[in-house]
Amino acid sequence: MNEPVSKAAKMPSVLDQIKDHTVVVADTGDFEAMKKYEPTDDTTNPSLILAAAKMEQYQHLIDDAVQYAKAKEGSFGDQLDWTMDRLFVNFGSEILKIIPGRVSTEIDARLSFDKEASISKARRIIDLYKEKGIDKERILIKLPTTWEGIEAARTLEQEYGIHCNLTLLFSFAQAVACAEAGVTLISPYVGRIFDWYVENTDRKKFQPLEDPGVQSVTRIYNYYKKFGYQTVVMGASFRNTEQITALAGCDLLTISPSLLEKLSSSNEKVTVYLSEKQAKQCELTKINMDEKTFRWMLNEDEVATDKLAEGIRNFAVDAIKLENVVKERLLKS
Repeated sequence: MNEPVSKAAKMPSVLDQIKDHTVVVADTGDFEAMKKYEPTDDTTNPSLILAAAKMEQYQHLIDDAVQYAKAKEGSFGDQLDWTMDRLFVNFGSEILKIIPGRVSTEIDARLSFDKEASISKARRIIDLYKEKGIDKERILIKLPTTWEGIEAARTLEQEYGIHCNLTLLFSFAQAVACAEAGVTLISPYVGRIFDWYVENTDRKKFQPLEDPGVQSVTRIYNYYKKFGYQTVVMGASFRNTEQITALAGCDLLTISPSLLEKLSSSNEKVTVYLSEKQAKQCELTKINMDEKTFRWMLNEDEVATDKLAEGIRNFAVDAIKLENVVKERLLKS
């Protein structure tokens, strides 16, 4: 007679169940975490690169970036720019040795309201990857979801075939504008919307499906699928595993190593809440988006207005911190 199999043994981990319906992306610059959880894609930002750049095992990537910039003609400021760009590409290149999919490389947050500078920076980053033999199809250029960021992405996608990931996205208006611009991917933030409601309202706890961040991403996903947009949705910025499982079925989810660990060690059954079939049945009205409509809708969304500005400021602060680390290395070299 066969031995009975426990329920836990039958049921795959929550992480594996989610992977059956959603592409899992690692929200980290730590190569070891990527090897452990085997995500398809990876996304980084200045905060994550700053943390990784302080670790001993990644110092050679900084050294390479410094030496690369030193070989370039120009002022110290020019060399600093080259070092920063090369450093991000160095991390991205190492990540692509581990994952099968794409890596997102972020444009400096201080360019958030400069369309032309963002386009120029994005093209240079793609060229730096090309020097390393990496095709642009494996790269997503990460831009903030300001009007200028969206328009930069429109140009990069349509004129240069460069794929973009629009980040710091907190509102329906931002999502609609991105879809109309034909961007490849958006990263709507769940946890930061949740944070805003906890800080600014009387509600401190939410059931997963009532979580305002979860509801925001669900609305965006349903709208995209209902009207056949090609832009895909990657839920981001999670505070707990419940927010993640409530978005099972979303195109992609980018998850931190600590939450990946929790998901991989749990065997609870996952319910898939998002699907294209269900989205097609939703009663939704299509919005015609232009700059005036975008700016008004964003202005009327207090959460998005607050969190977009805060996010740009915070990424800029970490970019400056990383820049200072690089400056020291340049001066010593």
